[in-house]
Amino acid sequence: MTTTDRAQPRRADARRNQEALLAAAATVFVTSGVEAPIREIAAEAGVGTATIYRHFPTRADLIVAVYRHQVEALAATGPQLLGTSPTPHAALAEWLGQFVDFVITKHGMPAVLQSDDHCYDPLHDYFVERLEPVCAALLAAAVESGEIGPGQDPYELMRAVGSLCAGSGTTRRYDARHLVGLLVKGLQTR
Repeated sequence: MTTTDRAQPRRADARRNQEALLAAAATVFVTSGVEAPIREIAAEAGVGTATIYRHFPTRADLIVAVYRHQVEALAATGPQLLGTSPTPHAALAEWLGQFVDFVITKHGMPAVLQSDDHCYDPLHDYFVERLEPVCAALLAAAVESGEIGPGQDPYELMRAVGSLCAGSGTTRRYDARHLVGLLVKGLQTR
C-alpha cells in the first residue's frame, strides 16, 4: 500500500466525520438554536468537543458550515425531484415543502445574520445564488408541462414562502407548511 493509498481513506473518513458533525449540529440547532452549547453538539455527534473545534475552530465556522451544507442539500434535491416526481408541479410542491423545513428550523439565525460578525454577510447572497436557479428550473418545468401559468418569479415565490414561515412557532394553530401548500396549489392552472 502506497502513502497515497493510505491517505485517501483518511480523507474520506475526515469527510464522513465532518458530515456527521454537521448533521449533529443541524439537529441541535433545530431544538436549541445556533447558540446551543458545543458540548450538546458533541454529545449528539458522539465525539468530544475538541473534535468539533478541530474541524470548526469557531462557532461561526460551524454555523456557516451547517448553513452551507443544508443549502447545498436543498439545491441538489430540486433536480432529483424533477426526475422522480410524478409531475413537475409535484416536484415543485415537494421542494417547497423542504424549503419550508429549511427555513423554519433556523432558530437564532436571523439574529446571527444581522450581527456585527462579517463572516455571515455572504450567507444570504449564497442562499439566493444557489436556490433561486433551482426554484426557477422547477417553475419552468411546471410551466412547460402546462400545470402552472407563465410569469412566476422564483425569487418572489421564495420570499413569499419565507414570509409565510415567519409566523411559524408563534402559535400551535399556525401551520406554515399548510399555508405554503395552499400557495403552491394556487399556482396550478387546472
